[in-house]
Amino acid sequence: MKTTALSAALHERKTFLYLLAIGNTIAFATWQVMLNNFVVERASFGGEEIGILQSLREVPGFLAFTAIWVMLIIHQQSFAVLSLLLLGFGTAITAFYPTAMWVYFSTVIMSIGFHYLETLHNSLSLQWLSTDEAPEVLGKLLSVRAICNFLVLGSLYLYLLIYSVDYLLVYLIAGSIAIAIALFCWAGIPKFDDPVTQRKQLFLRKNYWLYYALTFLAGARRQIFVVFAGFLLVEKFDFPVENVVLLTLVNAALTFWLAPKIGRLISMIGERRALTLEYIGLIVVFVSYAFVDSLAVAVALYLLDHLFFAMAIAIKTYFQKIAKPEDIAATSSISFTINHIAAVVLPALLGLVWVINHSAVFLIGAGIALGSLLLSQLIPDLPEFGQETRIADRLDAAANQSSLS
Repeated sequence: MKTTALSAALHERKTFLYLLAIGNTIAFATWQVMLNNFVVERASFGGEEIGILQSLREVPGFLAFTAIWVMLIIHQQSFAVLSLLLLGFGTAITAFYPTAMWVYFSTVIMSIGFHYLETLHNSLSLQWLSTDEAPEVLGKLLSVRAICNFLVLGSLYLYLLIYSVDYLLVYLIAGSIAIAIALFCWAGIPKFDDPVTQRKQLFLRKNYWLYYALTFLAGARRQIFVVFAGFLLVEKFDFPVENVVLLTLVNAALTFWLAPKIGRLISMIGERRALTLEYIGLIVVFVSYAFVDSLAVAVALYLLDHLFFAMAIAIKTYFQKIAKPEDIAATSSISFTINHIAAVVLPALLGLVWVINHSAVFLIGAGIALGSLLLSQLIPDLPEFGQETRIADRLDAAANQSSLS
């Protein structure tokens, strides 16, 4: 009976998606949380080297559109497994040689695998899941990532309480686990046929303009949180590193619990209402960041801000409903690049603004959230191809009225 249940689970497309999410999170969460200490303590990095490293890390995200060209020769599922292998390999070799050039090299390898994997995971999820189940399953996938993040950070925290850090061992273990999961996916999961043959060329559809705009603004908002929200806690409130780790653990636990519920909420109320709740909340959070003087309030804002990431599922399910099925892979690649335009430009520009007035950075974030709020109101109650925006709905209604008269 157990063998039959296991065999049935391995023949589920969702099992493959869950395994990719687990391998991705174990490797990347370990790489990210250990990186700053490793490069400073072992590779003697200063500000210049860190800047170069972070720029190199974001370049593969900006070039994610090239995934569609690789799909000309490699099946999407196989490409996803190879991407996880690359991510695991880049993580495993990070600490082999503590020199700047080696860290740059391993980071690029890791980042190529990570960004291709994120692109393909999103593409396969939207292709394989029905529009009815997608919000809840995407929420569960976020929950799986969160619990993996929690376990990784919790294990590292306990390890560091008992032993002095061995970066080579930690990176090697995390990378090897990701590689093992990739090999299992290759050998133990059957190759699934694509429901629809995907277009293997780059294109932009004017029908998808609202999705592109929301994706770009979501990337900009994410950068402000990732770069400056945590920095505010450390610079303004002298938040110690162990508390940063604990705060990340709390974030992971809350996401694990809430993400599936948020997915179900999106199914119930629709994408427009879900995104309206998110963006109104973000405006309040960013304005509060700008003027906060209490550590307790700042921590609460940080937790609330992070939880709003789960609401971004609604952008993906909105696209799933309006997209031609054969457009999903190519548009997922392009949208990942659009999302990363802000990652290349914003941190440096807003870093200059921060030096002058840190409150202005968060007020700019509130402005981005306001723009997203206004755009989200264009999402129809029942989005589909040909009915991508409420403007399209009105134009069709006007045309029908004109033909009747």
